Amino acid sequence: MKRVLVIFGTRPEAIKLAPVIARLRAHPNLTPTVCFTGQHGREMVDPILDFFSIEPEIYLEAMRPNQSLGALSAALFDDLAPVFERVRPEAVIVQGDTTSSLIGALLGHYHQTAIGHIEAGLRTGALSAPFPEEGNRQIISRLANLHFAPTERAANVLRTENLANDHIIVTGNTVIDALLYTVARNDAEGFNAITALWPRRKSDREYVLATLHRREAFGEIIRDMMFALVDIANRHPDIDVVLLSHPNPNVLTAIEEVAVSANHNLKVIPPQPYRTFVGLMSRARLILTDSGGVQEEAPSLDRPVLVLRDRTERTEGIDAGCLVKVGTDRAMIVEACENLLTDAKAWSRIASAHNPYGDGNASSRICDNLAAHLRA
Repeated sequence: MKRVLVIFGTRPEAIKLAPVIARLRAHPNLTPTVCFTGQHGREMVDPILDFFSIEPEIYLEAMRPNQSLGALSAALFDDLAPVFERVRPEAVIVQGDTTSSLIGALLGHYHQTAIGHIEAGLRTGALSAPFPEEGNRQIISRLANLHFAPTERAANVLRTENLANDHIIVTGNTVIDALLYTVARNDAEGFNAITALWPRRKSDREYVLATLHRREAFGEIIRDMMFALVDIANRHPDIDVVLLSHPNPNVLTAIEEVAVSANHNLKVIPPQPYRTFVGLMSRARLILTDSGGVQEEAPSLDRPVLVLRDRTERTEGIDAGCLVKVGTDRAMIVEACENLLTDAKAWSRIASAHNPYGDGNASSRICDNLAAHLRA
């Protein structure tokens, strides 16, 4: 049995690693130790772990209020180093581009441990967008031994960076595994959660769903994007606009400014359990987001997505036609949303486009390739 240390610290990582952890625990040749770093608070991550029936063996508390990236990195170094000494893994698994993933990969490198990087090969080409994630994932790629690329395009990026081709495996994205599992388990309560969140809302009203949280947008950019939501609500009083809040103080400040001028049909709701969020996505008329994961999930639910970012590392969805990159300009966001709310053909064209991000079997491919690598 080969010891595998799985490190994660945020809600999106928990979602994307949940099916991988389940496969690792069922694998005949691998024994995982799961470590949650606490980069996101327990209140955000515990509902995900409960839903997927995951109990980490190790809980850390790396995050502090208003912590800088440098202080977070230092705390992760201090907290994770003893974990490596205790577990002595033959391999470490990290996902995506968080600070927890970066420090986990770096410590794996220091301990000469095999490093498997899930969701490898995503690039915007600009270190400031998204920040600090673009730099994190580029550094992780230089350290990793196994690159689990979600798409062929991501794999080609890694090849152009002169990484060993026989260590690059196209798996699909594990978020699709998690999504399909969730859809299979969801019931009327999950799909109709918006009724409980907004009791006086008429159940047959259409709604636009929005999520905004990227660090590089903090300040005027995110404020203007949120005012675009106000504009959309004002233009379409027969449609509701639902904005999911985020615990980051920079996001909350922008929400508070917008709330003063918000129309009655714009509703800000707190962060939701993953099961509920999938239900909200599945019923939305369209989705506006700067989230990476939502760009992959929503097409599997046949929901059109407007990407509120100037750059995205998920260009496969744009090429496939299931995503539309709008940017962060207030007027452009309103115009793009207006087009999809008033043009049924344009809406159907995007909603019916093929999802290029996976078939639900990424986790199996990852675990089988990891086991083969450790046997070699």
